Amino acid sequence: MAPYQAANVNYLPMAGNAEASERAKFIRSTYLHLFGAILLLVAIDAAVFAVLGDRLEGLVNALFSGWTMLLFFGGFMVVTVTAESWARSGVSKPVQYMALGVYVLAQAIFFVPILYIANASAPGAISSAGIVTLVVFGGLTLTVFATKADFAFLGMFLRVVGFAALGFIVASFFFGIELGNWFSVAMVIFAAGYILYDTSNVMHRYRTDQSVAAALSLFASVALMFFYILRLFMGRD
Repeated sequence: MAPYQAANVNYLPMAGNAEASERAKFIRSTYLHLFGAILLLVAIDAAVFAVLGDRLEGLVNALFSGWTMLLFFGGFMVVTVTAESWARSGVSKPVQYMALGVYVLAQAIFFVPILYIANASAPGAISSAGIVTLVVFGGLTLTVFATKADFAFLGMFLRVVGFAALGFIVASFFFGIELGNWFSVAMVIFAAGYILYDTSNVMHRYRTDQSVAAALSLFASVALMFFYILRLFMGRD
């Protein structure tokens, strides 16, 4: 299917309307980018732990003191919104790759504290959370591809729940509210909803030149699920 052209800009078709070969190429590219992003995150965190070693304890303690954690979380949210905006826009592929790289780096830094605490207090929790995340993600992905269901209707609901969750997180900083296992379970379900939504968009609503943006959205949902599954494993004791 030839792309529509206007004002010297190519508008490639949505994946759902593309020819089978182009759709398959786009889907393959999306999941290769996702796999690459996950490997990059693992590599960055492994390098941080290898280089900093025992100095991580002081950095983690400093991060959880006073307003530092709230500023850290706020900075992460700004990077997330900016990176997703870059990746989804009609900018060049290099800029889209830069957006994905910046976001992976931000996620890797964001994960350092919880990975350090999990490694020290709950041996085996990291690998267990990784396996469970992979299994759940695989099951949800197969569900969407097998049924070809369109989960676009979840979009507004997920955004509302996301703002509510953000409110709980910010309130926990200000009022010392302990977000226990119930919150982690709710966030795992929330992340599962986003995986269904994002996977559906991969099949139907991304243009065939947006594999980087699609991979970034999936990566964000997988990272969110892993984070809260890890919290659940850490809280078992």
